[in-house]
Amino acid sequence: MKRLFVLALLLSTSVFAQTREIALPRASTPVTMDGDLSDEAWKTAAIIDTFYEYQRSDSGTPPVPTTAYVTYDDHYFYVGIDCRDPEPAKIRAPYVDRDHVFGDADNVAVLIDARGEGKVALQLRANPRGIQGDAVNNDSAGSEDFSPDFFYDTAAKITATGWVVEMRVPMSTLRYADADPKTWGLIILRNWPRETRYTVSSSPLPRGSNCFICHEIKLTGITSLPSSQHLTVAPYIRAEQSAEARILGEPLDHSSFNGDGGVDVKWSPTPDTAIDATINPDFSQIEADVAQISTNQRFALFFAEKRPFFLEGSDLLETPIQAVYTRTITSPRWGARATGKNGANTWTFLVSDDRGGGLLILPGPLESGLALQNEESIAAIGRVRREIGRSAVGMLVTAREVDGDGGHNRVIGPDFEWRPNDTDQVAGQLLISDTDDARINATSHALRLNWTHNKREHDWYAGFKDYGDDFRADNGFVPQVGFREVTAGAGWNRFPENSSWTQFRWYVNAQLTNDRDDNKILQDANVGFLTRGTRNLLLILEPHQQDVRTGNGTLLDQTFLFYGLTMYPSAWFPNLSITGEAGERIDFANSRRGRGFNTNITAIFRPAARLQTEVTFNHEQLDVRDTPDNGRLFSANVERIKATYSFTAKSLLRVIGQYLDVESEPGRYLFPVDRHSGSFTGSLLYSYKINWQTLLFVGYGDDRTLDANADLLRENRTFFVKVSYALQR
Repeated sequence: MKRLFVLALLLSTSVFAQTREIALPRASTPVTMDGDLSDEAWKTAAIIDTFYEYQRSDSGTPPVPTTAYVTYDDHYFYVGIDCRDPEPAKIRAPYVDRDHVFGDADNVAVLIDARGEGKVALQLRANPRGIQGDAVNNDSAGSEDFSPDFFYDTAAKITATGWVVEMRVPMSTLRYADADPKTWGLIILRNWPRETRYTVSSSPLPRGSNCFICHEIKLTGITSLPSSQHLTVAPYIRAEQSAEARILGEPLDHSSFNGDGGVDVKWSPTPDTAIDATINPDFSQIEADVAQISTNQRFALFFAEKRPFFLEGSDLLETPIQAVYTRTITSPRWGARATGKNGANTWTFLVSDDRGGGLLILPGPLESGLALQNEESIAAIGRVRREIGRSAVGMLVTAREVDGDGGHNRVIGPDFEWRPNDTDQVAGQLLISDTDDARINATSHALRLNWTHNKREHDWYAGFKDYGDDFRADNGFVPQVGFREVTAGAGWNRFPENSSWTQFRWYVNAQLTNDRDDNKILQDANVGFLTRGTRNLLLILEPHQQDVRTGNGTLLDQTFLFYGLTMYPSAWFPNLSITGEAGERIDFANSRRGRGFNTNITAIFRPAARLQTEVTFNHEQLDVRDTPDNGRLFSANVERIKATYSFTAKSLLRVIGQYLDVESEPGRYLFPVDRHSGSFTGSLLYSYKINWQTLLFVGYGDDRTLDANADLLRENRTFFVKVSYALQR
């Protein structure tokens, strides 16, 4: 059976996207980064002037012309893009923070696949102010991850005929093979948002394709690139003065001053290998997570990783089962990581000494719990992936070894991805865990299989999961175990031509989840309708009928409507997003039925090019039936405002205020609860960034707690200064 499977992978020779090839000329002179395409190097560069529109059409003719120029020399890869516009006054060119270059404003994105494999690419963005945003696109995982950061230079200028941008990418930023000559992949995207959002691409991107990077242009004839070592050392120093209340409500009289420092190091001994190390990393620059309402939730909440050290090669750690979630490494004392490629094999290995202080997820079939992770531990994660044509196989190993006799958690297992053609994808993973601590001593498993089929007019999928009762992945995010699950769904698409509506979609989904004794945990059936239109409107309506088993074993039913709306109304109101659910709801804490709704609203206002305000409002409420008055059980709100004023493309002032308020009715609970709970977090930050590792932060933070009388009591305040500088050789 194993031989047949490998043979099937090797014989997967279906024709995928037809790609163009362009011989890339070498620049004879350097490019001056000034937003002007008159340099001599651009006159001999390769020209890409055939683009396709795919947001509103299926690789149709773009509404505006775009011309790109591409070249390279011994040290840099250069891209210059001339974005013509019939009405330059309508160009949306806000000053924003780095990595906030989104689809609500004009921008370009250059996707570089320096390995030429058509699977993973660096995405480097720039807007008409030259502000950067970067990501990693991974066809295997179907993801676009904006967490990683890369070194590159940009210069942009608004002109009488549109706008121009130049990009200069150091060869040390790219990961290319030692072969000579080299073949790279390239996709250039341009975002043009007006009353309707258009996206144009240097490659046709047909609807229904199961890959994106595979449609890249091939750049051939790249020769004599440097293979010498590259080293980046980024030390930092940080000073903090804080005060806290010994007793909530009392004055802040416990004051302290702390100075700290650390260093991040990246060494590339070869173009195929990167070694990262960190000592006492500081994550004060990370913006606080947006609060989530945890009331009446059965499983742990997920927060995205944002810390730079953990993001090198993060695409390689994306597997069908999320057995790697680096935020479980709460307070690393040090860390080291190696990432590389050898032929068809790509690998990464990470090890870190975690001081602890976080929370450990204790998964179960009906709900998950949390336990304090106070012990120090060593966390280790490794993965290797071997490419076989457009398919791949991999192996993942993780371990958490607690100091002393605190026990361990070890996970190992293979995964695969099979693409027999350009419409089907089969992926799966099998993991075995061995856990030994004060709570459990057991070996268990987790299995996941998925088959997706995508065509322009229709699509379908089927999936299967089997998680053992005692499976745990302490370095991952696996909040539910002890179940078997079958899922299936199908959808039908219609793409009107010459209409303000660009897509209509109808779909059905079904899910059945049983515990390992074959008792029903969840049965869900839903139909859905989706439509897209002008102003980038996206509307989703999805009624659900569910049977759900609560924590005490009671099986209850609920019928509710999921709804979603996003749109880009105008240049000064560039984004509106509303999602939520309404109808019958289950009170999981008390195992009974109720009615309620939740809604999540995010709106961005941009009254001037330098000023942006983001407002977030989340609300959830639940009324229960099994009480004499059928009254309100709880209502919870998250209110957040984030205002940013940009002095230049590199410096800004940011203010954030976030308020979480939960109001409960103790008499309607079957156990004691506080009538009021919540918190307030406020912060003020001045930021000056030359790049993502050379920067200055000056900030202030204020934290308060909501007591049972609904009074906000000061908990602590903090002033801090941080300076970091990247030394490169």
